[in-house]
This record gives sequence, structure tokens and C-alpha cells, in this order.
Amino acid sequence: MTSTYARDLDADLPLLLAAAQDRGAEAEVVVWDDPAVDWSSYEAVVIRSCWDYIERRAEFLAWAASVPRIHNPHEVLAWNTDKVYLRQLEAAGLPIIETRWNVGEGDDLGEHAEWVVKPTISAGSRDTARWATAEEVYAHSASLIGAGRTSMTQPYISSVDDEGETAMLYFGGELSHAIRKGPLLERGEGVRQDRDSRESITPRVPSAAQREIADHTMRVAEGITGSTFLYARVDLVTAADGSPLVIELKLTEPSVFLPQSDGGERRFVDAVLARS
Repeated sequence: MTSTYARDLDADLPLLLAAAQDRGAEAEVVVWDDPAVDWSSYEAVVIRSCWDYIERRAEFLAWAASVPRIHNPHEVLAWNTDKVYLRQLEAAGLPIIETRWNVGEGDDLGEHAEWVVKPTISAGSRDTARWATAEEVYAHSASLIGAGRTSMTQPYISSVDDEGETAMLYFGGELSHAIRKGPLLERGEGVRQDRDSRESITPRVPSAAQREIADHTMRVAEGITGSTFLYARVDLVTAADGSPLVIELKLTEPSVFLPQSDGGERRFVDAVLARS
């Protein structure tokens, strides 16, 4: 399932359709807000690229609550579509990036060379920027708060410039593959909404430490939500001491980078069929 604008942009969808056909399963791509769709007619409804939900989150969640046999389930979507869930992951002992919420003028930002400010409800680096001064951080945070949004401020992790991020993809609770995602935020460019076109994605073999943290993140999130996940993506970066840090746990509409997965589409479809 996708959104109108993402239908022809999501590189994962054609691979999933072909894999379903190979498994003898009927599958089709539909748009989540199409009123003509009879959602009860499907044995499984799998959210993929509903990337327009950001500004329609209440509508999206209400729709998801009405759909039978939806994956991931509505309760997980409601929890995961606001990044304040990171507080619970941190409270459970997971190493997340140091985060300050709704900072205001004069608040302590820590001793860092650069910071990232973003809203807690966002995707694709929208309304996100990398700043070098406290004044810029305060101004960006104030603009988000003034618009009725929750802001989060984190130190910019310098290893991203060379190492990038590591995304760990899980289907049916099992690790499928990992990729390297190149840096998106450039110094001095401010807020931009067009960074998706910059994405540089390549396969990556995760380290033992990355695997350990990603597996632990999955277990913690399952405990918090009381659910198991059809699909999940754990995004990691490397701290100054070389240890992995959790940036995000994506359980709603993540790209799962099947073109870089060496058969991930078959593993994904098998996980769907196991639940249908």
C-alpha cells in the first residue's frame, strides 16, 4: 500500500509484486486514502510508502484503525509516528543520540560543534537542519514550537559525514539485510525539503556491535508495544567512541531498500504469507 505521489517512486514495490507472484500469491498496489478500496477483502494489508501521512497523521491513524489485518498494527503506527517514542527506548537502556526536547532561548545544548533540529513528526529529513550556532538552534526550535509541533535537538554525529548511517532491516522479526545510507544534511544549507534525491544507498555488512544493538532495539520495542512487527528498520550511527547509537526505529512506512538486499523481497513476502 502506498500514497498517490509515491506510487511511481517506491523502488521496493515492483520487487514485492514480482516476489508475491513467484510465491503464487495475489498482490496489488493500492493507495491508502482511495475511498473505493474495500479493505476487508484483503487477507493482509501491508503499509509501504504512505509518505504523505506527515501532515495528515490524525486522518491516517483513524484510517489505519478501521482496516482489518493491517501490518504493522494500528497501535504500533500510533506509537511510532511521533519520535517521542525515543524517550521510552532511552528509559529502557538503549543508547540513543543525546536529545533535548522543545529547547528554548538560553537552554543548555551541550558542548557540541553542530546540532540537528527537527520536528518529532516528520520523515525524509523534512523541516530538519544542521546548525553550527546556538542562536540558529533556538530559532529553528522556536519556529517548530510556534507552529504547534514538538522539536528535538541532537548533536550532529560527525562520523556520518564519512561513514554514513547504517539501516538494519527486519522482516518477520529476522534480520534480512543492512545498508549504508550516505549523509543528507549539509553544513550551512538550513531547512530544505528536497533531500530524498540525494540518497546514496549501498549494501553493508553490519558489525557485531551494530547487530547486538539492533536486535536489542527490536526486543525492547516489542515489549513496549506488546506487538511483533512484520517489518522494521533500525537506523544507527557511530558515536565518537565507536559504539552504535540508535537514531530511529521505523515501523510505519520505511523504505526497506530491496534493490540492495540480495533477495530481501522474497523474505518480506514470506513474512507476509506467514501471517496471512
